Amino acid sequence: MAMNNGSSASSKGLIVSFVSGVSLAEAPGFLKAPGGAPANVAIAVTRLGGRAAFVGKLGDYEFGHMLAGILKENGVSGDGINFDKGARTALAFVTLRADGEREFMFYRNPSADMLLTPEELNLELIRSAKVFHYGSISLIVEPCRSAHLKAMEAAKDAGALLSYDPNLRLPLWPSAEEAREQIMSIWDKADVIKVSDVELEFLTGSDKIDDESTMSLWHPNLKLLLVTLGENGCKYYTKNFHGGVEAFHVKTVDTTGAGDSFVGALLCKIVDDQAILEASIKTVILYDEARLREVLRFACACGAITTTKKGAIPALPTVSAAHGLIKGE
Repeated sequence: MAMNNGSSASSKGLIVSFVSGVSLAEAPGFLKAPGGAPANVAIAVTRLGGRAAFVGKLGDYEFGHMLAGILKENGVSGDGINFDKGARTALAFVTLRADGEREFMFYRNPSADMLLTPEELNLELIRSAKVFHYGSISLIVEPCRSAHLKAMEAAKDAGALLSYDPNLRLPLWPSAEEAREQIMSIWDKADVIKVSDVELEFLTGSDKIDDESTMSLWHPNLKLLLVTLGENGCKYYTKNFHGGVEAFHVKTVDTTGAGDSFVGALLCKIVDDQAILEASIKTVILYDEARLREVLRFACACGAITTTKKGAIPALPTVSAAHGLIKGE
C-alpha cells in the first residue's frame, strides 16, 4: 500500500462465517467480505482523509474487478493494479472460534497476487509514495517475491518511509522455519514495524511479551517498533523512548482487520509528521513521545472500532468516529 501516495501486493476475497464460536466445518454459512491486509490498510487511510494507492494483481474476472471497484469506490488509486487472465483472486474463509481466535482456510493454487512480476510494477506510482507499506505473504513464492523486493527498493531509493507488518499466516507457508526466515530476510530494511503479540512470540521463539524479548527484534535503522496486544493496547519502542498505550474497550464482534485499521491510522498521522520518530535532545524527546502517544491512542481507537462489525472494510472508522470513542472514554 503506497500512501500520499502509498502501496503493497495482496487483496483477497474474505468469506466470513455468519456465526461466531464455531469451526470452519461447523459454520452454517458465510458472508462475502472483500479485504486482505494491504487493501484494508489502504482503505483505512483514505477513510481517515489520507491518500493511498494499491499495488498488486487480481484475477481478470468478475470477482477480481469487484475487488478493484471496492478499492476505487473507497478512494484508493487503482493505478498499481494488474489483472491476470489465467488465475483467480485468492479466497480466505474465516471464522471466530469459541476461544476468540480466528481460524483461516486459504484458496491459492496459484492465486493472481502470487503471479505479480517485477516488470508489471508501476514504478512511477511507487516512487511517488511518502510511505510504502507491505506484509510478508508476497515473499512466499516467485515471481511475487522479486516484485515485492523491487518495489521496496524503488520506494526506499525515492525516499519513502518503509512500513512492515508481517501479518503472519502460517498455513500459507511451506513451514514455520521458512516463514520465520523469509519474514526476517527483509527485517532490517523497514523504518516502521508492527507485530502482534503472537507474531512476537513466533519470531523470537520466546513466550515472553516483555521489553527484552521485543528489543531483540530491534535493528539500527529502525525508527519505530510496535507490538499490538489486542485488548491490552500496544507497546511502542523508538531509539530514545518506549512505553505503552491502553486499549479502548468495546463490544467486539470480529477482530478481522483491527491491526490493519491500527496501521492505517498510524501511517495517516505520521506521513506528514515523521519528526515524531526523529527526536534527538531530551526536551524534544519528551514532546515527541507525547505526540507519538497521542497518535497511537488514535490508532488504538480506530482498531477498536473495527472490531465492532463483521468484516474489515465496512467497519473501518472515520476520523469523527475515532474522536468520538476517544472523547467518550
